[in-house]
Amino acid sequence: MVDRFERFSFAISEISRYWHKITADEMEKYGLKGPHSVYLTTMYRYPEGVTAPQLCELCGKDKSDVSRAMSMMEQKGLVRKEGIYHNRYGGVFKLTEKGMSAAGQVRRRASLAVQIAGEDLSDENRAVFYESLEKIASKLRDISKEGLPQE
Repeated sequence: MVDRFERFSFAISEISRYWHKITADEMEKYGLKGPHSVYLTTMYRYPEGVTAPQLCELCGKDKSDVSRAMSMMEQKGLVRKEGIYHNRYGGVFKLTEKGMSAAGQVRRRASLAVQIAGEDLSDENRAVFYESLEKIASKLRDISKEGLPQE
């Protein structure tokens, strides 16, 4: 069991490390850091815009991280804020044309990276792999909220 846990932990850590390096290389073109890619690709799916709380939920980030990222992306001309500003987190964030172009490019590059990384997997194995990852992530999310059961 420990061997399986160690293999799982190491593989997830290695995937994360290399994924962050790839996204950092891509985001450097826009004067941003790798984690900003998550916001760009998420916002690309919502052309009507998203609120800060929605971004927190969709990206798994806290308000302060979203606020800093949106501020930096606004400065770079990739994002604009629209709507009523009841408070700092009011309104909707939308990608600008420059932001849509950048997000499209980042998505294409991310798709290429995933395609190359999984090219040795059959379609069936790939589907099982992604389904398994989603289940593991969901269970670990629940455990982190509810606590690990006692033996």
